[in-house]
Amino acid sequence: MPNSTTQLHEPADKKTRWAWLTATFFGAGLLKPGPGTYGSIAALLLWYGAAHLFHPSISVLAIGTAAAATIATLIGIPAATIVARESGRKDPGHVVIDEVAGQLITLIALPATPGFALLALFLFRFFDIAKPWPIRRLEKLPEGTGIMLDDVAAGLLALAIAQVTIHLR
Repeated sequence: MPNSTTQLHEPADKKTRWAWLTATFFGAGLLKPGPGTYGSIAALLLWYGAAHLFHPSISVLAIGTAAAATIATLIGIPAATIVARESGRKDPGHVVIDEVAGQLITLIALPATPGFALLALFLFRFFDIAKPWPIRRLEKLPEGTGIMLDDVAAGLLALAIAQVTIHLR
């Protein structure tokens, strides 16, 4: 079974700039070790910063976060496809726009507190790495769709657990 280190073909000599900026989330995916964690942290810091800079209500923050996650997913699919092709890899580790989208999904409707931010980060990274059924099946989808949708599913599962946690406290 191919993984992120599986070489499908030779990398391209030319890179599509917008796709690489998007897919690596402005370079966060180039950080080592654990580029996916850096992508998740970058998304979380942007969400937390926006929440504290603009002081939106929880519903406005939820709508804005959902919109950002949707945009990241819709732009991320073609960007991830291009970067995977140009890298010559099925699911290159430096593509982290999928972690950005999944992390934002996890943050929808959460209060912007350090505790809930850390809970969201932990839950999303856990489900993204563990990939329980049916998440693992989604990465078999072709190209950028598979790269993105397994993290979207991990984000939805983490969101559900986070919301249950909120309502049980």
